[in-house]
Amino acid sequence: MQAFTKHTGLVATMDRANVDTDQIIPKQFLKRIERTGFGQYLFFDWRFLDNGQPTPEFELNLPRFAGASILVARRNFGSGSSREHAVWALDDYGFRAVLAPSFADIFFSNCFKNGVLPIVLSEEQIEDIFARTTNTPGYKLTVDLEKCQISDEQGLCVGFEVQESRRHSLLHGLDDIAISLEQADKISRYEQLHGIA
Repeated sequence: MQAFTKHTGLVATMDRANVDTDQIIPKQFLKRIERTGFGQYLFFDWRFLDNGQPTPEFELNLPRFAGASILVARRNFGSGSSREHAVWALDDYGFRAVLAPSFADIFFSNCFKNGVLPIVLSEEQIEDIFARTTNTPGYKLTVDLEKCQISDEQGLCVGFEVQESRRHSLLHGLDDIAISLEQADKISRYEQLHGIA
């Protein structure tokens, strides 16, 4: 898993509440067993028309959001089914962080397990970032997980909270297996003591 320490990136805003995982990655694309290659299907039903052409008004199709790596959305992002593929699609598309007033619990947990940082901010803070993005072409944010701060070049500096174990995992790029392997010596000693090894 890719570590997350400090990231500066272009911001894309999605002015929609209750964005569910069925929209983030539609069910017809869940047949792959790899974790890669899902970015092309991100928000597929919104990004593309029935004839396969890009939907001109969809947020991520706007030229000003091309190459964005920080997504700012409304409340209850990632609701719906528990598919991990939703995070894989966001990551493969290039998003390193998602900011919203609230997230669905399973989606929130899946983000940390797959190297994407979900950040909960207040409605007012999200509204402020929406306004800054609208008023500033090429608007960028810096997300610093070591300091738990978000900042921009206009003086914005906002703190956020992350559970320490999740913060540790992201800072060091550790998925669940890697976290277990950090205890390999203790596991081996336990196995030897109990005749398991």
